[in-house]
Amino acid sequence: MAKASKGTGADDGTKDVAAPAAPALPYRVLARKYRPVDFTTLVGQEAMVRTLRNAIATGRIAHAFMLTGVRGVGKTTTARIIARALNCVGADGKGGPTVDPCGVCDNCTAITEDRHVDVIEMDAASRTGIDDVRELIEGVRYRPVSARYKVYIIDEVHMLSEKAFNALLKTLEEPPPHVKFLFATTEIRKVPVTVLSRCQRFDLKRVPQETLVQHFSHIAQEEKVEISPEALTLLARAADGSVRDGLSMLDQAIAHGGGVVDAAQVRDMLGLADRSRVLELFEKTMRGDAPAVLAALAEMHDAGADPVVVLQDLLEFTHWVTRLKIAPEAAAASADSERTQGLAMAGKLSMASLTRAWTLLLKGLQETLAAPSPQRAAEMALIRLCYVADLPSPSDAIKVLQNGAATTNGAGAPAPRGGGGGGAAARLATQPVTAVAAQPAQATPAPRNFTEVVALFESKREARLVHSLMHYVHEVRCEPGVIEFRPTQKAPTDLAARLGELLTQWTGRRWLASVSNAQGKPTLVDQKASKADDLRTSAENNAVVQAIFKTFPGAKLDAVRRKGDQTSLVAGLGEFVGEEPPPAEEYPADDDIPESEF
Repeated sequence: MAKASKGTGADDGTKDVAAPAAPALPYRVLARKYRPVDFTTLVGQEAMVRTLRNAIATGRIAHAFMLTGVRGVGKTTTARIIARALNCVGADGKGGPTVDPCGVCDNCTAITEDRHVDVIEMDAASRTGIDDVRELIEGVRYRPVSARYKVYIIDEVHMLSEKAFNALLKTLEEPPPHVKFLFATTEIRKVPVTVLSRCQRFDLKRVPQETLVQHFSHIAQEEKVEISPEALTLLARAADGSVRDGLSMLDQAIAHGGGVVDAAQVRDMLGLADRSRVLELFEKTMRGDAPAVLAALAEMHDAGADPVVVLQDLLEFTHWVTRLKIAPEAAAASADSERTQGLAMAGKLSMASLTRAWTLLLKGLQETLAAPSPQRAAEMALIRLCYVADLPSPSDAIKVLQNGAATTNGAGAPAPRGGGGGGAAARLATQPVTAVAAQPAQATPAPRNFTEVVALFESKREARLVHSLMHYVHEVRCEPGVIEFRPTQKAPTDLAARLGELLTQWTGRRWLASVSNAQGKPTLVDQKASKADDLRTSAENNAVVQAIFKTFPGAKLDAVRRKGDQTSLVAGLGEFVGEEPPPAEEYPADDDIPESEF
């Protein structure tokens, strides 16, 4: 058999045969290719790494660990590193648990390649039942095959059912010495407290943006990819503290740019609005220029920007400007042009305007997420902010109306307004203020006693409250500003609160209405009935009436009524007018009863 030759051009009739090419390895995404394999390469979790290092170095190793945090911060990766650290035997095969696994022994290699028989990784999202946990508990009693510890890694442990958790409790509290449990979850609140109390908990924090930028830059150099610092910042910001999410987006950006990545490509890929355009849109909005805002939003939408993302960017910028107003040194980490614009906006806008903008943008974002047309919802949100931003604050409007001039700061210059200059505050300052507008509203004179209180409520047409006050209230004490009474069972439960609120509102002074257990006076209705009986008795004993009864046997007194300052007696035969009526003082006065009750 002839050997394959390369380009010999032999004349013996044989042909050149190319050597078979080596099979290409499947591509590994960056999130897997650069997955940390020891504590030195774990990103952004220095506090947890220091605690684990000290625990392993001193031999104070817990039997169960609970790792929690947002997605992509390294929970499962940390669990695998801990499994390697516990089972590493060193290059010579004689080592013990170490904070720096060697990476070359059989245990380290097998755990890294996810094929170690004594490191069991279970996904609780797909194996949630009690039967799965029983299988796990059954295997706990057997010693490891080749490793030092049998390690159970349960990812998304909060997905286990209640029965599965209960079945695991006893084993988790007193496991055999050769078993370690490593739990990972993104929903720590869903894990029962009985399980948490049996674990050593580690909260993996979000990786800071600056750390992500450095990490992505290092990976880009390893991959021989040119990427701009601004593009790295955009990717780190979009990752929101998740290393895995950021690496997935970096992987996509490299494929999108063909090995060269700039900020424009990242914005197009992520659907982000240009940062400079967001700044301009924010400035136009706070200036109250609604037509310019609609035009700018339409241009950004045509360029591919998502309206939801635009509002999110505006919210982020509002928060950033608010921070600059409180702590200007926070601008040090920003680009020069962005820093200049942010500080200028922070100096020009008041804190009330910024907080109002935050509230309206947050409400607009919720409406945009739920609206059938996000673009229209975003437009309406920004239009609303344009008009509200151009209005003066309530305190400024009151001062303008009272003083007839714009409010000023200590230096004598106009106070900064949310509308970015001009607008409704300036219009209020230049318009003449009428005397009626400057005068406060006239308050109702405060009633002096309980009957005046009832009369006031009657004049305000509060019929139900008048009825309750007449029939269900026993007055204990009543003076300007204070009412104390004993209600009957039929009285409304909120009667005291309503009395105090309405009297305070009408009279312009604070009124305190309280319930007492004292007996108090009879109700006004009872008082009126008692006075009517006294009046009737007095009338029946009158000499004129007695003379009528003697003259007309069988006559009776039907009613007694007032007519001006005189009392008219109405008998069964009609009104008697033959003699001078008795003086009015002979009859009890009834002036303190509201006229509507007669």
